Amino acid sequence: MLVTTALCCLLAACEEKNDNNSNKVTVNPPAGIPHKESAITNGVDKSPMDMAFYPDNYPILKMQHKDVEPLRARLIYSRPQRNGRVIFGSLVQYGKAWRLGANEATEIEFFTDVMIDGQKVPRGRYIMYCVPYPEKWIIKLNSDLNTWGLQIDSTKDLFSFEIPISKTNYPYEYFTMQFEAADPGMELSMMWDSVKAVLPIRY
Repeated sequence: MLVTTALCCLLAACEEKNDNNSNKVTVNPPAGIPHKESAITNGVDKSPMDMAFYPDNYPILKMQHKDVEPLRARLIYSRPQRNGRVIFGSLVQYGKAWRLGANEATEIEFFTDVMIDGQKVPRGRYIMYCVPYPEKWIIKLNSDLNTWGLQIDSTKDLFSFEIPISKTNYPYEYFTMQFEAADPGMELSMMWDSVKAVLPIRY
């Protein structure tokens, strides 16, 4: 009887061990050990994609039933790092088209008609890119959606706005774009390294 009980306990322990092993998930396998995921993924992007809204955090406000102001704009872009490099005048060349980020072309969507630099911009989706200079940026809105950022077709430009630049109080490691409230309307601030440009938007 004692032997039978001991054997049952041993068998149960073995089954429990097998169950535990079958449910084990290796999140970060040791270096040098191949794993299936390596064949289908390219790792984490060095320039992560981000999304900005105006009003700020609109999806969260909507979920919490606090969306007191209608959704005005959404921006989708990728955020490259400075990583010790000289940015403007070197990595981002003056007088040449820059995609305002990395990877796919930066995209902005307006959910209402807006006014920018005295021009009426109808609601809709646009590619947004920049031609930077030492003292100003020229912002372009373009109709060639769903494109790679280094293959912008300038023949599809719809709008062009010239805005001044200023120096930031500290260098931005990641390229950053964010909407901010303004009176009237809003502003789109764009910062990288020690350079800042602001696009006023009225509605």
